[in-house]
Amino acid sequence: MEANRFEFTSIVFLILLMVAPLWVAGRSGRAGRMNRWDQVIRMPGEADGPEENSTRWAVLVAGSKGYGNYRHQADVCHAYQILKRGGLKDENIVVFMYDDIASNELNPRPGIIINHPQGQDVYAGVPKDYTSQHVTSENLYAVLLGDKKAVKGGSGKVVDSKPSDRIFIYYSDHGGPGVLGMPNMPFLYANEFMEVLKKKHASGSYKEMVIYVEACESGSVFEGMMPKDLNVYVTTASNAEESSWGTYCPGMDPAPPAEYITCLGDLYSVSWMEDSETHNLKKETIAQQYTKVKERTSNYNTYNAGSHVMEYGNKSIKSETLYLYQGFDPATENFPPNKIHVDKRMDVVNQRDADLLFLWQRVSSVPFYLLSDGT
Repeated sequence: MEANRFEFTSIVFLILLMVAPLWVAGRSGRAGRMNRWDQVIRMPGEADGPEENSTRWAVLVAGSKGYGNYRHQADVCHAYQILKRGGLKDENIVVFMYDDIASNELNPRPGIIINHPQGQDVYAGVPKDYTSQHVTSENLYAVLLGDKKAVKGGSGKVVDSKPSDRIFIYYSDHGGPGVLGMPNMPFLYANEFMEVLKKKHASGSYKEMVIYVEACESGSVFEGMMPKDLNVYVTTASNAEESSWGTYCPGMDPAPPAEYITCLGDLYSVSWMEDSETHNLKKETIAQQYTKVKERTSNYNTYNAGSHVMEYGNKSIKSETLYLYQGFDPATENFPPNKIHVDKRMDVVNQRDADLLFLWQRVSSVPFYLLSDGT
């Protein structure tokens, strides 16, 4: 009996002797070469972070106005909440939105914006950096370039990034061949936007950039124009020739609360955001999210009510984790990297037809006696 106990104690002691140096090396040697056992002994939540002294920046743009376009500002507000929970600071998030939805007389919940039929308020706390007449392409370009002198109105906040910083840009609105909408003229044109990206790259003021674009024909802004040497990776909701799609609209499944007469979200946008909210972004890569969003936005490869999500630029960036751009919400610590599968086809509407849907719902909500001549 004593011999067996001695043998067991000896084995445990030998195991501790083997593991202890590896644990110490993994804990103390982070500034040097990563120990090959480090992934095994790493404590929960102790994932690799961005480089020291680097900052995550984000620019969020809702390019429309009017209650019929509720979904675009809802998308952007939702994106802000994800980034905020991910640890990004308000000083590093620049928000462009007309801000005419939350207090709109048609909004059944004044001061509240939702992006899902059962969703929580996503409007609270959103910075009002550039609103109303200050939501312009000129201000957007100045913000991206970090040019405080060129900004007109608004908070004056710009992307004052350093060479080690990463930048995330998200845009939601209508689009057309080679153009993205803005609530104030002029629109955002592909050739001008490319020049801004090239100028930003030439300034050496960022490490890498990721851009998500929700708009019809959004692929046309980048197709054949987006260089691969700018350290920029882009995904778009549609190719160069098709519409993107609105969702969570009246009459759909799931439908918004009965008092809403407009769509709450866009298919590509809610796909990436709901994916980010249900995964550990320290584990999920940009490529994994792209694959899931592409599948869901195609309405599971049907395309009869969905679009082709596209990618452009430096595709090597997509091997990185989303954490580097969207941050990390501690509540997702134990979520899988990419195993939650939403396989239900979405009810959707063509972006341009969403305007007609809104007008029809508005007319339908008016009591009949107000539309008649009283006879």
